[in-house]
Amino acid sequence: MVSQKVTIKNPTGLHLRPAGNLCKEAMQFKSLITFSFRDNTANAKSVLSVLGACVKCGDEIEFVCDGEDEEEALKALVTAIENGLGE
Repeated sequence: MVSQKVTIKNPTGLHLRPAGNLCKEAMQFKSLITFSFRDNTANAKSVLSVLGACVKCGDEIEFVCDGEDEEEALKALVTAIENGLGE
């Protein structure tokens, strides 16, 4: 299991389009991928779960990846967040 904190840079936070991009990225991996924000844990492979976390610009989330490709998954998701999730 690996984890890393990352700050959301999108001006509008994780609304529908970036949440969809995050899920699309996460679904490429076999590992269980979640993130914690405040006291909640969200499934990074579920758009509804990501949207339900209500993550805004400047918020810090912590990704947790657990599985056979956990290292690659964590690196890809952190890179996607830092690049603005396509926005």
